[in-house]
Amino acid sequence: MLSLIGLIGGLALLIVLTIRGMNLFIAAPACALLVALTSGMSVFVGDGNFVHTYMNGFTSFIASWFFMFLLGALFGKFMEDTGAADSLARWIISKLGYKKAIFAVVAACAILTYGGVSVFVVAFSVYPMALSLFKDANLPRRFIPATLAFGSVTFTMTSAGSPEIQNWIPIKYLGTSPFAAWEVSAVVAVFMAVFGYWWLKKMVSKAVANGERFAPKDQDPEIKDRELPHPATGLIPLFVVLVISFLFHETYKEMALIVALGGGVLTLMLINFRFFQNLGAAVNLGTTGALVAIGNTAAVVGFGAIAKTTEAFQSTVEIMTQIPGNELIGAAIAVSVIAGLTGSASGGQAIALPLVGPYYLDQGVDPEQLHRIVSISSGALDSLPHNGYVVTTIRAICHETHQAAYGPMAALTVVVPLIGLSMAIGLFILF
Repeated sequence: MLSLIGLIGGLALLIVLTIRGMNLFIAAPACALLVALTSGMSVFVGDGNFVHTYMNGFTSFIASWFFMFLLGALFGKFMEDTGAADSLARWIISKLGYKKAIFAVVAACAILTYGGVSVFVVAFSVYPMALSLFKDANLPRRFIPATLAFGSVTFTMTSAGSPEIQNWIPIKYLGTSPFAAWEVSAVVAVFMAVFGYWWLKKMVSKAVANGERFAPKDQDPEIKDRELPHPATGLIPLFVVLVISFLFHETYKEMALIVALGGGVLTLMLINFRFFQNLGAAVNLGTTGALVAIGNTAAVVGFGAIAKTTEAFQSTVEIMTQIPGNELIGAAIAVSVIAGLTGSASGGQAIALPLVGPYYLDQGVDPEQLHRIVSISSGALDSLPHNGYVVTTIRAICHETHQAAYGPMAALTVVVPLIGLSMAIGLFILF
């Protein structure tokens, strides 16, 4: 019982501290220590002690993602410093009008995500353009994180055919394909895209009607009257990243993204070299931003590493994977809850699938239906305030606070996917 109280209390405290803006390098290990102590884990002594377990989770994430974060941050900073993002944003506004600024950001994120670019990197890459679009359209900037997230981690990330890991993990356990249950997936994806975009537009329009406007921040690039590159120079590097990632995703997995981002950065440098204001400063700022972003995320991953070792977590997983009633509903609840506890969609799948996969397949559940339900459900409660992507996007990339930006993001990345999940289950049960 004490372990369960500690797990729930530690998670709740982490969420509260995150929303209040506390430094995650302090908040995450402190909350993880609370979980560890209430579970009887040794702090310093013995195998599997707190320090060892936490730092294993922390460093393993950095080891896996450092180059993606670094190259993604450099790509975004180069787009900003050369003026390519401003040029592309102004071109979009001139063609689509100010009312389509939000659509342009969502579309850019969706295309990159469905093309195989990691959702973390998409946020880095598209943010400079999003900032310019919101500034030119005079829209409240606190909606930028929600707009980036909506295009990245909802209707694209978990849909049939998506090369993102959240759509590929079930293949290993269920023997399916990335296109599992594509008919229902297509219906749900279209619904989430249309409904989510309508809701996002409504929230932004309401804020504007209440007098909110774009407010500059100290971290924003200085706007000078200067010659801007051709808008195509902002599109070509994005296209290079997309094509390389798509062509080599299956062959090189995560390594393909490093090659793709490296190609995008080099392309951007070559075609826009003369437009750099200060290349050295751009490299330094991009590198610093990458370190802050990956550090914040790794701090939360370390909390998840501690949580997964506790008796309460293991008991929760066992209960979640044995929920009576409809198997698809049981699987959806299990994956959602575990993803919420770990703050990770892929983590929720990797923990739940080895247990629920064989169990439900033995019950005669269609593996394609199970694949799609597991995939969609992993992308809902994972987006609680302590989620690594949420923290990185709101704080490190967009320089916002959870208090200002998390509400719209939660509506689009938690509520909308939960509605889509319910729709998918209903369609599978009916048909």
